[in-house]
Amino acid sequence: MAVRLLKVSSVATTLIASSGFYLHSQNFDLNDLSIVRFGRAAAATAVISYDYLTALREVRYGTDEYWSLKSEVHRRSAERLRDLCCANRGTFIKVGQHLGALDYLLPEEYTSTLKILHSRAPSSTMQEIQQVIREDLGKELDELFVSFEEKPQGAASLAQVHRAVLANGTTVAVKVQHPKVKAQSSKDIVVMEFLLQVVHWIFPDFEFMWLVEEAKRNMPLELDFLNEGRNAEKVSHMLKHFDFLKVPKIHWDLSTKRVLTMEFVDGGQVNDREYMVAHGINVNEVSRNLGKMYSEMIFVSGFVHCDPHPGNVLVRKCPRSNKTEIVLLDHGLYQDVEIRTNATLYLPQISELLNRVPRQMLLLLKTNDLLRGIETVLQTRASSSSFISMSRCCTRALASYKRSKTDSRTRRLQISVSEALSLCQISLYEVVLWIRSSSLVKWMYYVLGRLPFAH
Repeated sequence: MAVRLLKVSSVATTLIASSGFYLHSQNFDLNDLSIVRFGRAAAATAVISYDYLTALREVRYGTDEYWSLKSEVHRRSAERLRDLCCANRGTFIKVGQHLGALDYLLPEEYTSTLKILHSRAPSSTMQEIQQVIREDLGKELDELFVSFEEKPQGAASLAQVHRAVLANGTTVAVKVQHPKVKAQSSKDIVVMEFLLQVVHWIFPDFEFMWLVEEAKRNMPLELDFLNEGRNAEKVSHMLKHFDFLKVPKIHWDLSTKRVLTMEFVDGGQVNDREYMVAHGINVNEVSRNLGKMYSEMIFVSGFVHCDPHPGNVLVRKCPRSNKTEIVLLDHGLYQDVEIRTNATLYLPQISELLNRVPRQMLLLLKTNDLLRGIETVLQTRASSSSFISMSRCCTRALASYKRSKTDSRTRRLQISVSEALSLCQISLYEVVLWIRSSSLVKWMYYVLGRLPFAH
């Protein structure tokens, strides 16, 4: 019996050791197992739910102690959620980044904690990058590029970007998808949907199922880099009349669904005032042009960039003309916004914004937040440049819509005159703001404030 047990133990030990060696040689990662990812997510959800159910039970609602304790629970839960996103990576980080941008929906403890996910996205190894390029482009790295920097220019939840040089000397940016993201994304979304349904059952007021619906709809588009390339060319053509806008050109012969090769364009982030001052870039001009660009997308073309955060918008001095350029990056997700058709439906729903906000309206609010935030950082809010640009585009779009609804020449003339007067009023308002914010007027206010009769 002892001999038989010893033989069985030896065979089992050999099998385990062999399996371990094989998995190690295949670069096996425990995180690839769906059961591990699900278990980790379920455990985090259970702990967070239990914390909310029990921590506030003995404290009277509305007291200072209650709000202080609730803030602590928010903070602990946000940290657990952040750690879950970092551990499961991929889709979890993408959703976590989205949550971190919902300043108008989530407590500050969540948004401030989850914002760091933008800088904690994992990087794929060089071996993994080479494998993706080999599988998708059918050649080795050194056959396609003269040089290829191993250190990525940036890493995000779904992909990372490397700088490379083609045989003709052209410098390009190569965006390579993390190899395991696509296979894991659909399973991760199912896990999220199940766990959010459980949380909604425990906490009926928890209304975040729309996050899963957005992930279901958007993730396949974001994982298709050919779709991103087509979007880049479309928006470049639609906004070609803006000489300040730069959209990197796509190298289609070196692009697939998982690899996107494009023109390399560098610059500083659009909210980096120090970079602009150091490079002689007029911050007021940047704010004004940024407002023009997004206003045109929203009110004229109806084709809107769906990820408007500072990391996707760069500014630089054009090497050839020395003019200031705005560089628009990451074109994976756009929304067709039929603003003229749906605008009248939005007003009654604003009062229910927190619970029933339409996804398109949420995008517009997010874009508006981006513009206001950049103006604050660049200290250009006094000029109200984005507000003025949007007002002009709204006026023109509304007048164009009214003209299309009438056959009367007299009525069309009235609409055009009204449009011209409104645009003149906006221009006059812009002049007044410019005068008020000018250095001369500020100096005059300062001098007048120091005169004896002013005290």
